Amino acid sequence: MAAKTGTGRGTGVAGRAKQPSIAQLRAFAAVAEHLHFRDAAAAIGMSQPALSGAVSALEETLGVRLLERTTRKVLLSPAGERLAVRARKVLDAVGELLEEAAAVRAPFTGTLRLGVIPTVAPYLLPAVLRLTHDTYPELDLQVHEEQTASLLDGLAAGRLDLLLIAVPLGVPGVTELPLFDEDFVLVAPRGHALGGREGISRDVLRELDLLLLDEGHCLRDQALDVCRDAGREEGPVSMTAAGLPTLVQLVAGGLGVTLLPRTAVDVETARDGRLVTGCFAAPAPSRRVALAMRAGAARSAEYAALAAALRSSLTALPVRLLDAPA
Repeated sequence: MAAKTGTGRGTGVAGRAKQPSIAQLRAFAAVAEHLHFRDAAAAIGMSQPALSGAVSALEETLGVRLLERTTRKVLLSPAGERLAVRARKVLDAVGELLEEAAAVRAPFTGTLRLGVIPTVAPYLLPAVLRLTHDTYPELDLQVHEEQTASLLDGLAAGRLDLLLIAVPLGVPGVTELPLFDEDFVLVAPRGHALGGREGISRDVLRELDLLLLDEGHCLRDQALDVCRDAGREEGPVSMTAAGLPTLVQLVAGGLGVTLLPRTAVDVETARDGRLVTGCFAAPAPSRRVALAMRAGAARSAEYAALAAALRSSLTALPVRLLDAPA
């Protein structure tokens, strides 16, 4: 009797079916996220015709309609809603595979996508860029400046590898590599009674007209925490700014005072004679800056070594360097 063949699961029609490509899945996942072909194409660096063609090819390959296209917008079909979740999982798995492959290559080579918050980027990036240029010339460092929430989303999704950010984050699945602590400094307009003073009590924050960054900046939240610790009652903020340069210009114009991290003071105030600074009594309010990575990242040892090298390169900054975690 002849032996039967071709009966195993995975053979037959399903086994011979055409497989979707990674490019098709990336295109579909981008459209599912943005629900807009132009925005999706820009997000993944693909032309809009190529993206549309990739999604159409995926629909043909899978034999299901994924999108409902109208003249004004794009919607996911019921099948598209279900398969978008699966597509993202496949892409995440591919990303993990590539990360593992990068980890077994020589350290500090390939691409490192670093996310940085705006209140750190201008003051620490020069040291980071010098370090990578001089010590890790084979490392392709790509810098992305975004607010904290966006950076954490990017880290979780695999869009970013490492963050330079204020901590603690308190986010599950994220490991922090502390770099340093830095004090906050009071910045006021010229002629202010607190200008040039040392040992300022935090209690003064209860009554001062405090100017803050817009919502979404972690520095805003940190400044509000300092004020609450000083006994300041919750209340509306009279004026906000999108970035520190604008914030100090509002102070220079006499509209109030603000708090700056010590690393930002020289850059933001030295060129403007209308600004004065004052230092708080010890222990001064402060913030902690760290590198943050996904827990269990394939390149975790490499990132820890980078953190150690970065600490050594920051000795000239007005910060308190921290020991590596045990």
